[in-house]
Amino acid sequence: MASIGMMDSAYFVGRNQILTWINNRLHLNLSRIEEAASGAVQCQMMDMTFPGVVPMHKVNFDAKTEYDMIQNYKILQDVFNKLKIDKHVEVSRLVKGRPLDNLEFLQWLKHYCDSVNGDIMNECATFSENYNPVERRAKIAKDRNHKCSQKSSISLQTNMNNSGSGNTLSPNRTSGAKQFRSNGAAGGVNSSVEIQALSKEITDLKSAVDLLEKERDFYFAKLRDIEILCQIPEVENVPMSIAVKKILYADDAKESALEEAQDYLNQTLNAMEAEADIEA
Repeated sequence: MASIGMMDSAYFVGRNQILTWINNRLHLNLSRIEEAASGAVQCQMMDMTFPGVVPMHKVNFDAKTEYDMIQNYKILQDVFNKLKIDKHVEVSRLVKGRPLDNLEFLQWLKHYCDSVNGDIMNECATFSENYNPVERRAKIAKDRNHKCSQKSSISLQTNMNNSGSGNTLSPNRTSGAKQFRSNGAAGGVNSSVEIQALSKEITDLKSAVDLLEKERDFYFAKLRDIEILCQIPEVENVPMSIAVKKILYADDAKESALEEAQDYLNQTLNAMEAEADIEA
C-alpha cells in the first residue's frame, strides 16, 4: 500500500489540493507547502489516522531549526517502522524546505492516509468526529511549556544557591561598576547607530528573501503547468512528453537528466524514421 510508482495518480495531486487537505483535517491555515517542512503536520496526520501510535508529546510544532525538524522526522520514521510501512523519509531533503520535495512527500502521505481511511471507513469516521486537532496541539504545547517552566525554575534555584553570599560587592567591584556605567554612557550613541544599521540590514535581507520566494513560486508554478500538460491523455505517451517528464522527475543530484532525455528522444525518433523507411 505504501509503495507507489512515481507515475501513480497520487503524485499528480496539486499543491492547492494538498494544502486544502491539510488545512481542513488539522484546522490549520497553511498557504505554502514549505510551511509543513518541520514534520509536525505529518506526525499529526498519522496521529489522526492511527490514534495512540504517535508519541505526540515529543512532536515539536514550533520547530524552526533543522535539528528540531530532524527530531520530528525521526518520530515519524519510527512510527512508519512500527506500523511496518515501507517508506523511507528523506529527512535531509525535506528539512531544507524545498517545495517539490515536500510536495512529493505530502502527496504520498495523502494517498496513504486516504487508502487507510477507505479500508476502515467506519472506524475512521467515528474517530475523526472525536478527534480535535486544535485541542490536541494545545495539550502538547501546554505539556511542553510546563516542562520548560520546571527546568527554568530548577536552573534558577541552582544559580541562586551557588551565588551564596556573593551579593555583597567589594570596593573594587563597586568601582568597576561605576567605570562600566561611565563607559556605557559614552558608547550609547555608537550602540544606537549599530542597532539602526543592523535593523536596516535585517529589513533588506527580509526583502531579498521575499523576492526569492516569489521567484521560486513563479518557476514552480511554471513547472507544475508543464507537468499538467504532459499528463494530458492524448499526449502523455508522446516521446516529447516522456522526455520532458524524465527531466521533471529526475533526482536533484542527477546532472545527466537532460542528456538522458535527449538520448531517449533521439533513439525514439530514429526508430520511428527507420520504421517509416521500412513501411515505405
